[in-house]
Amino acid sequence: MNDHRPGVGYRRAEQHAPPPATRVSEVAVTTHPDLFEVDPRLMERWVLQQTFPNWDSLRIMNSRHDHLDWMHRHFAERVITGSELLREVDDEP
Repeated sequence: MNDHRPGVGYRRAEQHAPPPATRVSEVAVTTHPDLFEVDPRLMERWVLQQTFPNWDSLRIMNSRHDHLDWMHRHFAERVITGSELLREVDDEP
């Protein structure tokens, strides 16, 4: 019996080679639509880079709002916006 089903399977080369990165700023790149990351070359000195399968990178990206909502519910006394934080930093003497 042949258990091979088209479209189902794991091919390491396909899953561990993201699409070519496109630079979006001096420090950021994007590989998948809506997936922005710090240019890995800028982090190699301080952070050991891990290779994620493409599906895992997309899973993490697609669940980021759920994760932030959970963190806010469990740990935040209040949630502030980035602009509020920048205003507070700019107002420091």
